[in-house]
Amino acid sequence: MIRVYLILALYVLIPIAIIECFKRLKWMRKIGTVVAAYAIGILFALTGFVHFEAGTEAAVTFSKLQSTLMSVTVPLAIPLMLFNCDFRLWTKALPKTIWSLVGGIAAVLIAVVSGYFIFRTPEISEFNKVAAMMTGIYTGGTMNFNALGASLGVDKTLMAIVLAFEMVLTTPYIFFIIGGGYKVFRKILPYNDVTRRGRTDEEVASKDVENYAGMFAKENVGGMFAGLGLSVLFLAIGAGLALLITGTLNELVVILTITTLSIIASFFKKVRELPKTFELGMFFILIFSVIVASLFDIHSVNGGSMIIGMFVAWVMVSTAVLHLLFCRVAHVSGDLFCVSQIALLCSPPFVPPVVGAMQNKKVLISGIVIGLVGYAIGTYLGVLIAFILP
Repeated sequence: MIRVYLILALYVLIPIAIIECFKRLKWMRKIGTVVAAYAIGILFALTGFVHFEAGTEAAVTFSKLQSTLMSVTVPLAIPLMLFNCDFRLWTKALPKTIWSLVGGIAAVLIAVVSGYFIFRTPEISEFNKVAAMMTGIYTGGTMNFNALGASLGVDKTLMAIVLAFEMVLTTPYIFFIIGGGYKVFRKILPYNDVTRRGRTDEEVASKDVENYAGMFAKENVGGMFAGLGLSVLFLAIGAGLALLITGTLNELVVILTITTLSIIASFFKKVRELPKTFELGMFFILIFSVIVASLFDIHSVNGGSMIIGMFVAWVMVSTAVLHLLFCRVAHVSGDLFCVSQIALLCSPPFVPPVVGAMQNKKVLISGIVIGLVGYAIGTYLGVLIAFILP
């Protein structure tokens, strides 16, 4: 049990160390805090440092505490990262956001349906349900995947195989984008984010994103923790509404409530000018990033159907390519494309780490909105696919 609490302490201390290195070391600023957090998390995973023997008391306790940290850090980070955003400017980006959302969903549907007819086999009697689950997970994440699996009565072994392939194939794509792949998409989609008011990437990075200098200075601490208090309040309201409406801590209700309250709060000048709230939000995102990366298991696929693996690979690659083409036609920026991809393929909690890596918080709200819409419609689309496909 000592190792359990040591790891949990490291989950908090490592982001602090990363921030200090970011402030002092030029090479760390080039790598980025999120990339560093993911790299350390993967190192934990590959060394087996965070893995416990299944079924033991330590494994159960660690899993619960790990899940709790993941469940709390992002809902706390989202308000902090949104408070000093000027959403009057975001309305200018709304048409591009809608196009990216529609293009992303269309890409998923085309990829799933085409892949179904290419890879379906009599050996897998529920292949239409596999297609349905892939539609759900790539328009809203694992919440929609699990909801579809339960509602369609999919065999649990089949669900585990599909999810294992999806994680093994999607995780490197996430790492690619966060690790600098966004720069590739910026070249393919060389369009400015309309909310930037003509500023350069360098100006945006230096003035708006991850400026940790003076974070704990006396004049900033009060305002920063006032922002944290608001975040805790919004989380409590979101959790209360979720329990009232659904009887459970439904993630969709919680995040939708938090995001809405945070946007409303940002229209008040005193909230928008709270110091260092974005940086405090990034601290929570770094905790989340280390934990998520430490969950990576290279051995998670063992004995599953390779046909399902090929189908999942087809859906992921085809979705990315088609979405990229749609965004190119509509002159959507590379950064908006990246957050759209992550929001749809992975769900809203994964958007802030990408925003932090790209040093462009201007697309944060767009990514969260796209992810929330994906949450809302992904299950319906999955059920539709299950019943349409023969």
